[in-house]
Amino acid sequence: MTETDSAPAAAPHAPAEKSAADIQRLFKAQQPRALALRESTAAERIDKLRRLRRLMFDRREAIMDACHADFGKPRAEVEVTEILPVVAEARHACARLKSWMKPQRKRPTLLLLGTQAAIHTEPRGRCLIISPWNYPINLSFGPLVSAIAAGNTVILKPSELTPHCARLMAEMIAELFDPSEVTVVQGAVATAQSLLDLPFDHIFFTGSPAVGRVVMAAAAKHLSSVTLELGGKSPVVVDASADLDNTARTLVWAKFANNGQTCIAPDYVYVHEDIRDAFLKACVSALEALYGDQGRMADNQDYCRIVNDKHHARLRGILEDAHERGARLTTGAIPDNTDRYIAPTIVTDIPADARIMEEEIFGPLMPVLGFNDLSTAIADINARPKPLALYIYAKDKAVIDRILASTSAGGTAINTAMLQFLHKRLPFGGVNNSGIGNSHGHAGYRAFSHERSVLRDRFSLAFLFRPPYNAFTRQFIRFTVRWLG
Repeated sequence: MTETDSAPAAAPHAPAEKSAADIQRLFKAQQPRALALRESTAAERIDKLRRLRRLMFDRREAIMDACHADFGKPRAEVEVTEILPVVAEARHACARLKSWMKPQRKRPTLLLLGTQAAIHTEPRGRCLIISPWNYPINLSFGPLVSAIAAGNTVILKPSELTPHCARLMAEMIAELFDPSEVTVVQGAVATAQSLLDLPFDHIFFTGSPAVGRVVMAAAAKHLSSVTLELGGKSPVVVDASADLDNTARTLVWAKFANNGQTCIAPDYVYVHEDIRDAFLKACVSALEALYGDQGRMADNQDYCRIVNDKHHARLRGILEDAHERGARLTTGAIPDNTDRYIAPTIVTDIPADARIMEEEIFGPLMPVLGFNDLSTAIADINARPKPLALYIYAKDKAVIDRILASTSAGGTAINTAMLQFLHKRLPFGGVNNSGIGNSHGHAGYRAFSHERSVLRDRFSLAFLFRPPYNAFTRQFIRFTVRWLG
């Protein structure tokens, strides 16, 4: 890989950070628009989504350039993981928004015969989206699609670690929206804190559990609702019944795409001892099929880079710690800091107290652990915080069912990895430490909506439960309680 072709570009000059007063003015300016949007029609919202989808297509070359400039992301991978999910999300919402917006009628219970009931969705109002650096376009515009579909105003705060993408998104949003409806605010920690000091109606945050706690604490001051898309150590269990070729091919891609900087990437792998050696051999073959000979992977333009020197140093430290404690590197090596490159690294014979087994890796390091008894793997998974994803590779249905019944995770994929993110009819989200709430498709629309209960009394018998209580009403109440009991 040549420096000219593939090294991440120098960061653009950072925009001047808005003051807290400027941010507050933006926030106040969105209040009248938020009220007006409550009455916006499905057709009006669909038109906005179509224009956003068209702009994504028209600016796809600029998007690819920006992602490559920020962390050397391959252009084809940008199309697959940044552009495609957003346009698919927008298309899905456009096709279904009218039905999502219709009141959901509910049949009355026996106690309330004679009433009509329905659930109406209404916009939450002024929303804040704080997006991460690892998929800067996808994880900014994906939630934005849901927020627009639900009829909200939005302030979008992208990560300062991907400045080319942040600047491009600001330009794109300015083409489509007045700042009173949707705007991008660029900046670092101080900007994020100024935003979190404001009483947003809803906050959608994607990032680490540590920062998620900060966001939730800030939201609690105003009792703002939140959706937190976090992370954690997503485990993989490879049973002896698994198809090794499929397992290696899909698992290696999922782990090392985006250089492992994916919240739902497989973090560590439990493989049955009976197939451990064959599994490792299959992974090496799959790795070379994807990225070429190990000695020349640094030259492969389909392989991403680490986002910055700090993150690179953290990953190097994790790998050095494991190696010093006796772990073996089946592939890869201790990296230097050339071009922020870290080779796809498979690590075995790992002590339980190594950093690589204690921290979310978020990089191209794949620990492989063996098990003989499935109970051992399940117990270790359950001893950790609930993950965002859990992957099962097995043909044995009893094994699959046992793992599903014995563990908890935000989502699970069986005999594949990461594809659950692309299924727009599946809610995407974590559990506790890995997240709160869901996104994507209808779940995303609901995340940015308040579900309002509406009941209309036409000719119910509710008056019989009100004073004055005479002999008849007392008998009626007694009969009802006994009947229900």
